[in-house]
Amino acid sequence: MSASTRHRLVRAGWLAAAALALAGVFALYTRPGFLVTLVDQIWACF
Repeated sequence: MSASTRHRLVRAGWLAAAALALAGVFALYTRPGFLVTLVDQIWACF
């Protein structure tokens, strides 16, 4: 395997991981209960 091919595979892996993380965050933000809990936790810091 050439260095260029390996670099492309590593980059594709990182992009896939980032896309999966963003999709997970988006899925959590579509749940109102999660948002209420998140805001309550942030507000408790003050």
